[in-house]
Amino acid sequence: MAEKEQQEYHPATVNGYHRSDEEAAGVPSDELRRQKRKKCIIYIIAFAIFQIAVITLFSVTVMKVKNPKFRVRSATFGTFDVQTANPSFNLMMNVEVGVKNTNFGPYKFDNSTIYFYYQDTEVGSAIIPNSKANFKSTKKLTVSVDLTSVNLATNSGLGTQLASGILPLTSRARLTGKVELMLIMKKKKSVDMDCSMEVNTTTRELQNLTCS
Repeated sequence: MAEKEQQEYHPATVNGYHRSDEEAAGVPSDELRRQKRKKCIIYIIAFAIFQIAVITLFSVTVMKVKNPKFRVRSATFGTFDVQTANPSFNLMMNVEVGVKNTNFGPYKFDNSTIYFYYQDTEVGSAIIPNSKANFKSTKKLTVSVDLTSVNLATNSGLGTQLASGILPLTSRARLTGKVELMLIMKKKKSVDMDCSMEVNTTTRELQNLTCS
C-alpha cells in the first residue's frame, strides 16, 4: 500500500514550481504565446470588420443626402369671380405647399417664388418665405396668390373650358437651400416643383392635383 501511495501522480515541477497541464503535456511556452497572438490578431480583425460595416451603414443611410420634395398640397378660395359670357377669371387662392425632407438633418431654404400658369401663360405668383424643414418631416406653408386672366389671349380657348366648369392650371417653383448633417456638414440642395391641377368652378375646389 505504501508503494502504491508513493506512485500516485504529482504535477511535474521545474525549479520548485508546478507546470501547467499544457506544459506538462509537452507544449512549449513559445507555442502558447503564438496561439495567444493569433487569437489577439483574430479579435482585432473581427473588430475592424465590424467597425467598417458600421461606418459603411452609417454613410449610406444617415450621411446620404437626398433631394427634398416640394409640391402643392391643397388650396382654398376667397375671391371667386368667373365669367363665361365674356370669358375671364379673378380668383384669390390660399395655397398650402409642402417641403418634405427625408434626410437626417434639417433643410434650410431661401426665399422663392411660386408661379401659376394657364397654357404656359403666367396668371399669378406668390412669394415662398425662407424657412426650415426639420429632419424626417414636412414643412407646410400657406401663401395667397391672385389668379387673373387679364394677360391671356382672346383665342386661348378659355371660354370653352370655363363653360365646362374646369380651369386647368400648372404651378412651377424652385427652392435652393442646404441640408445640415451632424451640425458639421452642409450640402447644397435645390428642388423643383412641377404640378398640374384643375379648379372646379362649380364646387370651387381644387381637384386632380398631381406633382412630379
